[in-house]
Amino acid sequence: MALLTSITQHPSSSFSLHPNLHTSLLLISSSKTTLHNRFCSTVKPLSQRSSSSHTIQRGWKIQCAATKPAKSPAEEDWKVKREYLLQKKVRSVDVKEARRLQQENNFVILDVRPEAEYKEAHPPGAINVQVYRLIKEWTAWDIARRAAFAFFGIFAGTEENPEFIQSVESTLNKDAKIIVACSAGGTMKPSQNLPEGQQSRSLIAAYLLVLNGYKNVFHLEGGLYTWFKEELPTISDE
Repeated sequence: MALLTSITQHPSSSFSLHPNLHTSLLLISSSKTTLHNRFCSTVKPLSQRSSSSHTIQRGWKIQCAATKPAKSPAEEDWKVKREYLLQKKVRSVDVKEARRLQQENNFVILDVRPEAEYKEAHPPGAINVQVYRLIKEWTAWDIARRAAFAFFGIFAGTEENPEFIQSVESTLNKDAKIIVACSAGGTMKPSQNLPEGQQSRSLIAAYLLVLNGYKNVFHLEGGLYTWFKEELPTISDE
């Protein structure tokens, strides 16, 4: 799908845009995670335009500037991810149980927040592997995503970390007992307002882990926000 169009001057042509021209920005996750932008335009030639068409000044045309890469597993529909997590019996635990499991059963807390947030404060013994990272590249697609984040006042846009699983595997084997944590936590529990729960960075990370063969994956309900609120042990690397 062509994304993010730019207008450039053309010396000998004119055309009109049908009212169906639309621009849509999709998916800012509840945990300030990723933003996926789709810019779609429908153009009608002059012979097909109606009286309600909007004419672009003579001498301009629209060109495609970026194309969205193929969808990754992390971008799978939340409904699909949730069903797979439930099928693999991924449990959600509250912060006090997580602390007990860490102390008594050798569970590792995997903090998937950005590195800066981890350094500011995290549970003792937690390992940081960010599931989303600051956008690094400057391809046309990356510039399009930066612009879309900036539209919402977010000037440090993030992207999925392509090295997430590789980084986890370098630290934790497939039999490791893991509690995945992010800021807000999300939930798989249905409610009246959220019949399918709500995804988060930690649930996306848990999905990627079980998808790649990890067998003992738990999820921190309430996230690290609740951990800090409950005044459980916390350390800082700053």
